[in-house]
Parts: sequence; structure tokens; C-alpha cells
Amino acid sequence: MGNPGPGGYGALLIFKEHKKRLSKGFKLTTNNRMELLAPIAAFNSLTETCNVDLYTDSQYVKNGISQWIHNWKKNGWRTKDRKAVKNADLWQQLDDAVSKHEVNWHWVKAHSGHPENEEVDDLAREAASSSDLVADHEYEKGIE
Repeated sequence: MGNPGPGGYGALLIFKEHKKRLSKGFKLTTNNRMELLAPIAAFNSLTETCNVDLYTDSQYVKNGISQWIHNWKKNGWRTKDRKAVKNADLWQQLDDAVSKHEVNWHWVKAHSGHPENEEVDDLAREAASSSDLVADHEYEKGIE
């Protein structure tokens, strides 16, 4: 898959012996948008406040939500260089989704044999190559 190009996300929620798999594919998007949409979809599928251990192979997501976002919000969604934060629409959605839960963020190395990480990578790849891709309207709006 190219970047930008078709993309997909995968998420796996585990509670005791229950597993829920989420995925969706998009016609034109970026890898970072898909990395953000995975936890957004996961949090939005929770029906009550939870203690969450979230595992991601994306330093972009982990550092963004746990470190960078505080200054972005203070600066009106601008970086320290006064540039607009990329993917601000999704960072705002993630910030809102996370605020309802107690979240511990964990980074795992990609493609290192972590079983659940491999599973969500497979879900994302399958979603990105499916025949029912949808538009990432916010991304496409920004490139017109």
C-alpha cells in the first residue's frame, strides 16, 4: 500500500475470554490516520467507562496522546513552530474518546512476533485491500 493511498485499521479488544475485532478500509488516506483511527474505533466501541491497557506499535500515537497533545491544545492545535497539527480532527476525536477512561499506553515493536499486534496488522491489511473501501472525507477535504 502506498502512503497516501488505500489504507485500513485493525483493533482487537480483549476482556477476559471475550475478543472483539474491529477493522475498516479507506480508499485514500495515510498510515498515520489509520494508526489514529484504530484506538478511536476501539474506545468508541466501549459501552462503559473502563480501565484500558492499550498496546500500539505507533510511537506517533503513543507520544502524541500522552505528551504532545497537551501543548497542541494550549496552542490552539498548532505545533511549537505554529504550524497546524496534522490530523487534528482525529487527535481531537482520540482525546475525547480517551477522556472517558483510565488508559495505560504501551508501545510494542512492530513485526516482532507480538501475537495481538500481528493480528491487528492482518486485520488492517485485509481491510485496506477489501472491495468495500470508504472515503476518508476529512483527509480528502484537506488535499483538494
